[in-house]
Amino acid sequence: MSTSMLHDALGSATAGVISRLCTHPLDTAKARLQAPASNIPHQLSPYRGTFDVLKRTVQHEGIRGLYRGFGAILVGGTPGTMIYLCSYEKIKNTLSYKMGISKDQSISGGENGSSNRAGKQFLVYLSSGMLAETIACVIYVPVDVIKERLQVQQRGGFSQEKYAGSWDALVKIMKNEGLSGIYKGYGATLASFGPFSALYFVFYEKCKYWARQQHRQNQSSVSDNSNAAVDDIPFPYIVACSASSGALASWLTSPLDMAKLRLQVQRGKLAANSTSKADVSYRSMVDCLQIVYRDAGFKGLFRGAGARVIHFAPATTITMTCYEKCRSFYASYFS
Repeated sequence: MSTSMLHDALGSATAGVISRLCTHPLDTAKARLQAPASNIPHQLSPYRGTFDVLKRTVQHEGIRGLYRGFGAILVGGTPGTMIYLCSYEKIKNTLSYKMGISKDQSISGGENGSSNRAGKQFLVYLSSGMLAETIACVIYVPVDVIKERLQVQQRGGFSQEKYAGSWDALVKIMKNEGLSGIYKGYGATLASFGPFSALYFVFYEKCKYWARQQHRQNQSSVSDNSNAAVDDIPFPYIVACSASSGALASWLTSPLDMAKLRLQVQRGKLAANSTSKADVSYRSMVDCLQIVYRDAGFKGLFRGAGARVIHFAPATTITMTCYEKCRSFYASYFS
């Protein structure tokens, strides 16, 4: 492993733990809002909103209820974040090199780069985000399945078979559904998080370019150098870049996430024999989206979108800010 890759790995691991610890309760709220009401086909969640979920969960289950599935996230999500961010950097640098684009060239078609270069850089970021998610989903999918089944499990929950924790959930899923049960949602998860990652990094890299330009304008004593590194971007700028990119990408892909979650919950019902195959509500992601739109319209598709944004905006902000700063710290520390 190269020194640079080691710094990326350590930075991403640290960022992943800190981010998940801070934002897991919001992820639980998002999952419960998007999940259908127990044993009622096509019925929306009984919760009124994100803060209603948080309040009622604490009242009935305590703080522990907000952290259902956190064990799976801590053990599996941390290496998943490492693979995700390290893969993105490696793929981005490789594609940029093969397409003849220097590391810090702008995706803008302005005076610092041609429109052709802008198009290439857009494809680099879009492809890198999608490919990084494809690789990371090998770990993310089992973690996501366990996490979400635990998150939607509550008093009067969807399944007669309760899970005592992350390990218990893994053992029971493997016993009842086999390895295919853990990875059966790979396509749905990738269809949800793939577009999110692709859009997120396009927005994030573009925002970083604007941030560099704004910072240079505010620093007249600094020469107008088009190759400024991310470390030259002030901390508040990085926070703004990651937060705005995470909010926009998560809102746009919220319907896909809702469909993915409902399919995972449905598989849990089938595995626990609480639902017969004849009573299956959704045949696929497309079918799920069509049914939700038919029953609840556009509003139904974006049910839980606010909670998803409230979760992903701080999650991506903490993750990317910690990642950028931690890898710089580790680079300085080990040097």
